Amino acid sequence: MSDIITGLRDAIDQAWHGPLAFRLILQPVVAAVLGIRAGLQDAAAGRTPAFRRALSGGPVARRQLLREGWADVGRLFLIAVAADLIYQGIALHQVHLLHALFFALILALPAYLVTRGLTNRVARRD
Repeated sequence: MSDIITGLRDAIDQAWHGPLAFRLILQPVVAAVLGIRAGLQDAAAGRTPAFRRALSGGPVARRQLLREGWADVGRLFLIAVAADLIYQGIALHQVHLLHALFFALILALPAYLVTRGLTNRVARRD
């Protein structure tokens, strides 16, 4: 387990200083733009913020939210994983799928979720 943590820590350090470091900025920005779009759609439809719906809704509501979110972020997530795998191949001359999944998760999903909720709240205020 400590090898995985050490490997991730090294990967984070190398990501900031290696080629294709722009992806560390680009991925959250694109995810935020998608989150803003989804938040505006939620507000226009009169829906409460997605996180609140996930907490207050049942399993069916959560499943529907996951489908909606994946439809928005799925392509971005796959592109983020592919970009990280390409980066690893160029910079490290080896590929670690878990590292790529980790970076895609921490770079894209939080930005999407936060901006979707905040946009919905701001847009619903009249």
